[in-house]
Parts: sequence; C-alpha cells; structure tokens
Amino acid sequence: MSWLGLEGMTAVVTGASGGIGRAICDSLAKEGVRVVVLDRDLARAEQQAAALGGGAFALTCDLAKPDEVATAAARVEAEGGADILINSAAILRPGNLDVISEADWSAMLSVNLTGYLTASQGFGRSMLERGKGAIVHIASIAASQPQPSSGAYSASKAATVMLSRQLAFEWGPRGVRSNCVSPGLVNTPMSAAFYADPDVRTKREAMVPLRRIGDPQDMADVALFLASPRASYVNGQDIVVDGGLSQGLMGLVPRPGYA
Repeated sequence: MSWLGLEGMTAVVTGASGGIGRAICDSLAKEGVRVVVLDRDLARAEQQAAALGGGAFALTCDLAKPDEVATAAARVEAEGGADILINSAAILRPGNLDVISEADWSAMLSVNLTGYLTASQGFGRSMLERGKGAIVHIASIAASQPQPSSGAYSASKAATVMLSRQLAFEWGPRGVRSNCVSPGLVNTPMSAAFYADPDVRTKREAMVPLRRIGDPQDMADVALFLASPRASYVNGQDIVVDGGLSQGLMGLVPRPGYA
C-alpha cells in the first residue's frame, strides 16, 4: 500500500507530455492512479498513456480552446470523473514588455492562466459534486521574481498563484483543495537550450545553494504530495521548489571584507 494513499484515484494531467507533466504522469501511475493524459499532440499522448498502463488514456486538449477542454471534461466525467487535476500545460514566448506583441501576451495568458481556470471548472465540477478533490497548478518562481525577457510569462504565473488561492478560498468549504508548485531552475524540454551551454549551466548551478539544477522528478514528488490525502489540510499554498535559489538575493549584495 502506498504511503500517499492515491491508489484507485483518477488524475487528469494537462500538458502531460512536457518534462514536468511526464514525470508527474509516471509518478502517479506508479502510485496506482489511473492517469488521463491531456496534450495537444494526441499521437504522443496516446503513446505515453499506453506506456503508463493501469487504465490510462489520452485525450487531445489545447487549454487555449475552451471547447476542447469541455469535450475532454465530458469524456472524463463519463469515465467516473476526476479525483485530481494537475495543471502543467504552459507556453513561453520571450519578450520585454516594451516590445512584446499583444498576440504573444494573449497567447500566454490563454494557456497559462485562462486555461487553468477552464480546466479547473471542467474537471473540478465532479469534485465539487462529490465534495472532495485536489487541484495542483504548476506555477514558477517567475511569479514572484522578475527576470529578463519574461514579462508576460511572469505575469501569467503570478496570476496562476492568485487563481489557485482564490479557488482554495471558494472551493475549500466544498471539499476541494487547490495548491501551487513553483519550480525554480529545472532542466526540461522548454529550458533545454539554456543547459546546452556548459558555461551557463555551471554558473546557474553555482547560484543554487544545493548546487544543482532541478529535475522534473523533484517537481513531481511535491505535486503528488499536494494531490494526496497526506496533504488533506494543505490548501491555498504555493510551494517553491528551487533548491534555495530564491533565498540567495542578499548573497549578491557586496559587503566589505567578502569576495
């Protein structure tokens, strides 16, 4: 028996074929959870679901398209409904705020924020009816730490954290919890280009107190805890998983007698 107590549950994972999403799916399946693999690439999602086993199945779903979310939610409802929703889908279109186009701004908000709301509404409906369920949103330390060429992404993730808190406040009395995981520096397909440069990787590792770049599994472990009955009294929280990176700001301040 799993310590997390997740056996027999059904979990929907958006952006399931991405780095963090895939790790979450793998971990859920190992815990005896039936995983619903949601991704824009249906062929890839179907291959992933087949490898997971345990009754896993794939659905095509672009969070930027509310009709696709509604269709996927109806299919899951027909299969008994979801006990867990993990919002992991995200897109990144770099650009400083003085030049970013309205199209890029809107695209990121439509997936990273509005998509999380429509998914929560669609897959959370059966949770609210049953009076129990857990939602975990993958946010980012960019939600609280401005970074170069990331204005729209950072804004979308900051809004995601508040969306999660608002859901926790509104849905908590009805038995549904909502929490966030905010990754720091993680090596995923979305960030792989950064780590292809050994010098960049070395400098980034030196900034993290634990002296390593995060792995998708580090995020999956925290997401599973938050989704599980072991976190039954955790609601409306944003768990930062960054190896201590966000605690290092004052270490950058010059001081007499220190290198």
